[in-house]
Amino acid sequence: LQWLRNPGPQHEKRTLFGDMVCFLFITPLATVSGWLCLRGAVDHLHFSSRLEAVGLIALTIALFTIYLFWTLVSFRYHCRLYNEWRRTNQRVILLTPKSANIPSSHQSLLGLQYLKKNSKETII
Repeated sequence: LQWLRNPGPQHEKRTLFGDMVCFLFITPLATVSGWLCLRGAVDHLHFSSRLEAVGLIALTIALFTIYLFWTLVSFRYHCRLYNEWRRTNQRVILLTPKSANIPSSHQSLLGLQYLKKNSKETII
């Protein structure tokens, strides 16, 4: 959510939302098209038209191969962008424990082992 709210490069977010919209439209379209092709292939096999059935099966395989390839490439691209953003936009919080009998210059060195680390924060 922080990456989506980040005022950084907007073209990355537009690409992500565009790919999400395409994914939402292409997934049902590919599913229905593949099912229709396979249904047609079964019908052609019953009427002894093996060449057309093989063509429809090949079309179904090509359709799903292209769909899966596009999905994989798109997913890897957006994961790479997110990981790059996460690597370069870390949020670091310096926590110093308060202790009455230790001088303030030694507090940060001695007290780090007792602090709880949040998953989004790096303790230095």
